[in-house]
Amino acid sequence: MSKPLSETTKAIIRATVPALAAHGTAITAAMYKCLFQDPEVRELFNQSNQGEEGRQTKALAHAILAYAQNIDNLDVLAGAVERIAQKHVGLNIRPDHYPHVATALLGAIKEVLADAATDDVLTAWGEAFWFLAHILIGREEQIYGDLHSSVGGWTGWRRFRIDAKVPESDIITSFILRPVDGGPVIRHRPGQYLTFRVAVGGLPLQRRNYSISSAPNGESYRISVKREPHGLISNLLHDDLQVGSVLDVAPPTGDFCLAEEQERPVVLLSGGVGLTPMVAMLEAIAAHGNRRPVHYIHGAQDGRVHAMAKHIRALTAKQPHITSAVFYQSPRTGDQKGVHYDHDGFITLDWLAANTPIKEADYYICGPKPFLATFVNGLAKSGVPNDRIHYEFFGPADELAA
Repeated sequence: MSKPLSETTKAIIRATVPALAAHGTAITAAMYKCLFQDPEVRELFNQSNQGEEGRQTKALAHAILAYAQNIDNLDVLAGAVERIAQKHVGLNIRPDHYPHVATALLGAIKEVLADAATDDVLTAWGEAFWFLAHILIGREEQIYGDLHSSVGGWTGWRRFRIDAKVPESDIITSFILRPVDGGPVIRHRPGQYLTFRVAVGGLPLQRRNYSISSAPNGESYRISVKREPHGLISNLLHDDLQVGSVLDVAPPTGDFCLAEEQERPVVLLSGGVGLTPMVAMLEAIAAHGNRRPVHYIHGAQDGRVHAMAKHIRALTAKQPHITSAVFYQSPRTGDQKGVHYDHDGFITLDWLAANTPIKEADYYICGPKPFLATFVNGLAKSGVPNDRIHYEFFGPADELAA
């Protein structure tokens, strides 16, 4: 357990906030450059997040800045700490990886801030890093222990075979996964994801997260993957891996989970492939027998890319307490309103306020970043308390700019 940070250390950390705001992304870019010189450390990271406008670099810069800004009130970062710990366990990050990060971070601060990175500044940030690191390590040890001791649980990597491959739309395919060893699998919490370690040609091992799109059954998992135009692993899954192919899989992790015992109404709100964790939640709700009101709202471009539509319609038709509404941005000629979808255009905050119990419900939101920004920020501004707004990122969890 870390000893509390001294007032001197906190004062120095607070004083670095303007420098971090101005140079944070340069610091994190330099940190990753240093880290990735070690091939074993490099393989721990999803390299697709290092491209695409430096999403991971920006996300980490924002996290470090938030840490400095809240150094006197770290309780507000509890949610972020849990999210990071869950992600680390999925990536199989262990305590012996943390010294590499400490060395790279302090070196990057010195490189970017130059003379402003005095010995006192580096000492303070060293203490602050290890204070947070010990919190993360402790939480990660708890998660690893729970996974190891659960029925069907495991830690590290386990071999899974593709048992079935099911096209769900023109761009989304589902993969049913069963363990090669024939044993049971841990019953995940609806909304969690699996982490995959994939070999691609002569490249370093690649790691990706995919939400589980089925309710827990103790025997298998289903993931539903969108083909990305330049997606190295998504295209490999769609084109090259077939029934019988084997993948390395880490156990289910993630903190975007449907509350089990809560009695408030639930609104599941998704855009595009963001429906994958929602399907797991819907299946679990239908199987559980809880009669709390549930509203499922989904937005897609058109019927060509709307995945699992028949499955969801059949599921909700048997559950009178579950209502659904589907929006198509640009319906095709063959898309029949009232049959394939319910509303033209985009989901709006006004529509949600008029058609969902906004003063009572918990909102679970998943989709592209603009979709999240619209509804996470919009619902908060509409008076929905933060503890009733739950959301999942596909990628690094950086800030949601209003």
